[in-house]
Amino acid sequence: MRDWLNRVSVVAAAVIVAWALASSRTNGQAQPTRIPRAPDGHPNLNGLWQAVGNAYWDLEDHAARQGPLIALGAAYSVPEGVGVVEGGTIPYQPEALAKRNENYARSLNLLQGLAKQGNVGPRFAEKDYKVVDPEVLCYLPGVPRATYMPYPFQIVQTPTTVQIAYEYDNATRSIYMNSREEAPADSWMGWSRGRWEGESLVVDVTGLRDDTWLDRAGNFHSDALHVVERYTPTDNNHLNYEATIEDPKVFTRPWKISLPLYRRVDKGAQLGEYLCVEFADELMYGQYSKGR
Repeated sequence: MRDWLNRVSVVAAAVIVAWALASSRTNGQAQPTRIPRAPDGHPNLNGLWQAVGNAYWDLEDHAARQGPLIALGAAYSVPEGVGVVEGGTIPYQPEALAKRNENYARSLNLLQGLAKQGNVGPRFAEKDYKVVDPEVLCYLPGVPRATYMPYPFQIVQTPTTVQIAYEYDNATRSIYMNSREEAPADSWMGWSRGRWEGESLVVDVTGLRDDTWLDRAGNFHSDALHVVERYTPTDNNHLNYEATIEDPKVFTRPWKISLPLYRRVDKGAQLGEYLCVEFADELMYGQYSKGR
């Protein structure tokens, strides 16, 4: 009997060891792998990346809520999301906070009104451009919003320049490494200067227009916006993205967002084309069509 128990114990121990080894191999595949290196020794960030989360809707914590098109029921409603703002709340100046809330309310009311009209082209006035979320009009998203929109983007890295191409509206950025050149003019995607700090690609972004929002919830900035981004690989397929946002016209102090970025490894993953401008033409220019 004792021999039988001993044999059972040995077999059980072998099974446990075999399971542990198999689990270790499986887990090893998901564990952080060695960070690939470019020829110059810096982390190699080349590839297709995408954010997964709800910062696109609202950077702060938010509950689920009705979308702008009530007639469509649950379609286009806003999902609940955990905020990506460190400290939880964007530090608005009082007047700016009131404007943020007004941005969202006026944009929502305008879109609901346009939906009721049906043929919206003739009734979208020029004054409405500053009221609605610029994404509705297919304007370029700006920085940092382009990073956490629900579309992939591709990084192409060289020692002197890092190029980022976004699927949304074919937006692009050039990050000039170790440059001291200032922005020649304000633009939708700003002027980006990069440098390496250890494992992190640090990007200083200035020259951003004040036309963009930071999300769909009406969070906004002025023409004094200054963004410092950090792209830090944690393994071969993940980047930690941080953006420190400074705008003394709108916020009481600099504040930071942080979120993970995921490498697209699905079979056939590629950067597509989402030329949304054709979907906004009727909304923006319908009043100029023949017969109107």
